[in-house]
Amino acid sequence: MAGYLTTHVLDTARGCPAAGLKIALYSIDGDAPALLVEMVTNDDGRTDSPILPQGSFATGSYELVFFAGDYLRASGQGGDEPLFLDQVPIRFGMSDAEAHYHVPLLLSPYGYSTYRGS
Repeated sequence: MAGYLTTHVLDTARGCPAAGLKIALYSIDGDAPALLVEMVTNDDGRTDSPILPQGSFATGSYELVFFAGDYLRASGQGGDEPLFLDQVPIRFGMSDAEAHYHVPLLLSPYGYSTYRGS
């Protein structure tokens, strides 16, 4: 089995999956992040396929950027500009070439959390 990366986003303020939220994945090597892929979450708050599938997976440092501000505005949770949360970057490392890495985001207009899921 080869490694792969998945993510999902839950809107904790509304108690539902965050559908329609744009996510970008960057590989981090030195000072210049390289964009690998952009995806949008489906009705379940997940991407339709792994954000980094088995055939593209490599160990190293990565950054997921969640475009929370666009989602919050579209869902009526925007509030005053500038928003408290706009883009949420999560930088992490993947060291096991055979593992499934899952990096979820629990999001509200004024806070977020993440963890290594399963």
